[in-house]
Amino acid sequence: MLWLAGADLRLTLLAVPPVLPLIHRDLALSQKAIGALSGLPILLLGVAAVPGSLLIARLGARRAAIVALLLVAAAAAARGIGSSAPVLFAMTAVMGAGIALLQPALPSLVGEWFAAMPGFATAVYANGLLLGEGLPAALTIPFLLPLVGGSWQASLALWAAPVALTAMLLTALTRHVPRPAATAPDWWPDWRSPLTWQLGLMSAGSGGLYYSLNTFIPGYLHAIGRPGLVAACLAALNLGQLPASAITLVAARQLTANRAALLSLPPLILLSLVAFLGPLPWLAIAGAGALGFFGAFVLILTLALPPLLVPAEAVHHLSAGMFTLGYTLSFLFPLAGGALWDATRAPISAFAASAAAAAVIFVAALSLRLDRAQPG
Repeated sequence: MLWLAGADLRLTLLAVPPVLPLIHRDLALSQKAIGALSGLPILLLGVAAVPGSLLIARLGARRAAIVALLLVAAAAAARGIGSSAPVLFAMTAVMGAGIALLQPALPSLVGEWFAAMPGFATAVYANGLLLGEGLPAALTIPFLLPLVGGSWQASLALWAAPVALTAMLLTALTRHVPRPAATAPDWWPDWRSPLTWQLGLMSAGSGGLYYSLNTFIPGYLHAIGRPGLVAACLAALNLGQLPASAITLVAARQLTANRAALLSLPPLILLSLVAFLGPLPWLAIAGAGALGFFGAFVLILTLALPPLLVPAEAVHHLSAGMFTLGYTLSFLFPLAGGALWDATRAPISAFAASAAAAAVIFVAALSLRLDRAQPG
């Protein structure tokens, strides 16, 4: 169930890029509108995380996850109704809100279902999340679109089906565990807690690294006369994440809440960035793959920390604060990288944002107190 729900965090979101040319053609959207369509769900992942915490406090993590999954499935399937731009944008916003409601529910379920092995359980749903990023890109154009006669509307609806299936399986195969009455109102993140900000900055660094690399790798390679490397480097960046989740599944106990592991990752990210920016084509591809690999470790180990560091009944509002800060702040990194490129006219300067993301991860990890939560 955790693996499926992890995949559902990204399946419907990443179902859009493969069909963007068709949407652009049929709805006559401007490039600015296309950018807004892609960025709107990500923004909502930060904005709606705290309401997700409230939903968990009222319903419990399992029921909140079911409600969120049904919301995502219904809105994602409805995006193509009427081939209308207003409907597409409205349903995309609702879908993004549903994903944001689901996000804090998963660490809470890890704390409730797998209190003795949170690192392993987190690696399971993170593995689903990473595959959920890749499956739509790999399957939509060669398989799904021919199956539905080239209809982007039907393609988006088909990617909503696994989300609805997860909701049904979660309803049928798991049981509700009532939350203690005393903890029900406890949903608002503690913005004064250093832990909220430390995890939020870890999440922001991880997201900032991923989004800035995906944003600038294609333009940079075109600018330096290596357009033939774009596909290989982007594939290496994204596929490089999968071995990290596999290793974490095997070695979760050794890696989770391991300060040495957390502190070693930012320097390794910087070395990988240097390799990517080097003169050799094969080294650029290897560096991109290493950036995905080490960046995925940061993501997974950060996701594993809330159920490790606080009691199960407090995981949802710590996670909500972490996601709110993480997704909101992560968008500053691509903006800063683009501003540097514009100001200096040097394409390489955009990757200062990626280096800054690694520095943020290091500082946040250095200040973390990695004490295990006491049973609540």
